[in-house]
Amino acid sequence: MLTINSIKNGIVIDHIKAGFGMKIYKYLELDKADYSVALIMNAESKKLGKKDIIKIENNLEMDFAVLGFIDPNITINIIKDETIYKKIKLKLPSRIENIIKCRNPRCVTSIEKNVPHIFNLVDEKTGEYRCEYCDQIYKNKNVSL
Repeated sequence: MLTINSIKNGIVIDHIKAGFGMKIYKYLELDKADYSVALIMNAESKKLGKKDIIKIENNLEMDFAVLGFIDPNITINIIKDETIYKKIKLKLPSRIENIIKCRNPRCVTSIEKNVPHIFNLVDEKTGEYRCEYCDQIYKNKNVSL
């Protein structure tokens, strides 16, 4: 049986869709961490069937919009003195900037340099975003609401 000890102070990223833990691990650059990090993949979950969990024995600055875009079902638990100090439930962000790139070759973001790629959420159920400049649709296939 696998045993992962509790952390004293840090962050637990829970309810990650199975298989997405490594994506978040890489995004947060946890492979370069000099503190304890546990990536648990395919853990049993009553709610999800299987899930990934990341435990970080440190406090990090995180962009919740990016994490919510990767997986809107994530829960962030802030741990202080081995107890949950704060719980944050993520969701799809209503607006994202420079997370995805517009693929429309006629979009101003493809022609001009230094123009931010801005997308606005159009449909939360399908995870559909629309480019602010050219109305190109991007469907977030990671959404599992």
